[in-house]
Amino acid sequence: MRPRHSASSPGVGRFLDEVKMNLSELVRESAARLPEKAALIFRGQPIKYAEIEREVERAAAGLIALGVTPGDRVGVLVHNVPHFVYAFYGLLRAGAVMVPLNTMFTGEEIGTILTDSETRVVIAAEPYARLIDGIRDTLPMLEHVVVVGAGPVGTITWEQMVGSGRGPAAVATGDDDLACLAYTSGTTGTPKGAMLSHRNLLANIEQMSNTPMLAENEDDVILLVLPLFHIYAMNVILGLTLKVGATALIMERFDPVSSLEHVEKHSVSVLFGAPPMFIAWLNTPGVERYDLSKVRLAVSGAAPLPAAVLEEFERRLGITIWEGYGLTETSPAVTSNVMGSVAKPGSIGKPLPGVEVRIVDEDGDDVEEGDPGELVVRGPNVFGGYWRQQEASDAVFMDGWFRTGDIGYADADGYIFLIDRSKDLVIVSGFNVYPREVEEVLVRHPKVAEAAVIGVPHPYTGEAVKAICALRPGVSASEEEVIEFCGRSLARFKCPQSVEFVDELPHHVTGKVLRRALREGTPTPPLEAV
Repeated sequence: MRPRHSASSPGVGRFLDEVKMNLSELVRESAARLPEKAALIFRGQPIKYAEIEREVERAAAGLIALGVTPGDRVGVLVHNVPHFVYAFYGLLRAGAVMVPLNTMFTGEEIGTILTDSETRVVIAAEPYARLIDGIRDTLPMLEHVVVVGAGPVGTITWEQMVGSGRGPAAVATGDDDLACLAYTSGTTGTPKGAMLSHRNLLANIEQMSNTPMLAENEDDVILLVLPLFHIYAMNVILGLTLKVGATALIMERFDPVSSLEHVEKHSVSVLFGAPPMFIAWLNTPGVERYDLSKVRLAVSGAAPLPAAVLEEFERRLGITIWEGYGLTETSPAVTSNVMGSVAKPGSIGKPLPGVEVRIVDEDGDDVEEGDPGELVVRGPNVFGGYWRQQEASDAVFMDGWFRTGDIGYADADGYIFLIDRSKDLVIVSGFNVYPREVEEVLVRHPKVAEAAVIGVPHPYTGEAVKAICALRPGVSASEEEVIEFCGRSLARFKCPQSVEFVDELPHHVTGKVLRRALREGTPTPPLEAV
């Protein structure tokens, strides 16, 4: 009989014992150790650790002066600028709870989150303050709107808030206290607030800093262009950077040419990205001419990385992309290829230190090695449930294990491979078709830049596979040639029965293709719109 699959890395107990402090202490500790070191580079200007600490302290004192008390929710609607950092760690130091808000959301979407979380204060960058002003009448619990810049009548400027504080902010918080309500993307319905404690977030930072190769050092310059309101950028990139005393190069939006220029100019050593970024770089004319020699590590997360992209990036630029996997509910990192000796194409790697992963069948029993099953996760980084949704919380936990809803398998070396989300499964004549498997074949077609697969109703087979493809610039393709190409690698029931060509696929801000939007015919802005 083949072995059952259950994987973990050592040290679960150690992380449980060691992680005991307010998350904002990361800033204080690094500022005490490296006061003159650049913590951030923004628009070409360095911002020292001592400056970050001073602004965090001012923000905390200002929020306390506004009447913010421990446990109060504070919304942050700020793009990738230093004030996001000041607001985030400042409100945590004041004992409040972070409610990060997606800057691409509509007023209605933001209103839903603010109402559900009963947020008392919102800190908004000037471009978004009027959006909050437009829905303020629907938010009776919202007492203050603090604007970074100039805002509508009835708001408070950031400088007014931080100037109102007196003395150091000293609010005691426990490591199990709530630090962040991170709302899920809502691609399957109403967003839910994942409750992340100080310990959850700190544990994940500690887990990453104890991971070979992924651990940063003071000399690293980190590209931070993914949106800070997302847990990936907020905790993996920013949190890890501030813990070790490295420097984060903050960019307000992603542009492939501009980002390559900044990587070259500032000698960036670590690239954190999502698949659309790596694809965009590969499609940039003359990408090989940029000096990327200082890059020692490239990490992809937030969405599945096509194996063809990993292989082409390494062949053309000599840089290996190490794919990882995580979820909002796990603070977020769970696995990484850096935990193994090689970056296996298509694999999400092995569990981080202090994280346990099992692959189970419908009855919750471990599957045999190589068989598909649902990934379940346990560790100090796993969230405490969904905000005021006990039924939804109970549904995702199984005997202390978090059910991810992701389907995968492990090979003989212990590397985990994701097949797909259980809810995205397409069933053709009783046979399971995992969209990612088909998508991996589609993007190997020389004319296809990106592809997504969904299930559509079929009178005979129940469902049929439909492919939606975005082609490379300047080429055309027919439905027949794409289907024929798939038939060389896939069983007949897995092959698309129809192909639709589009200019671009709808993405969540993290780079995930929104299959729900494709099924409903409601595309959303791509990553480049961030």
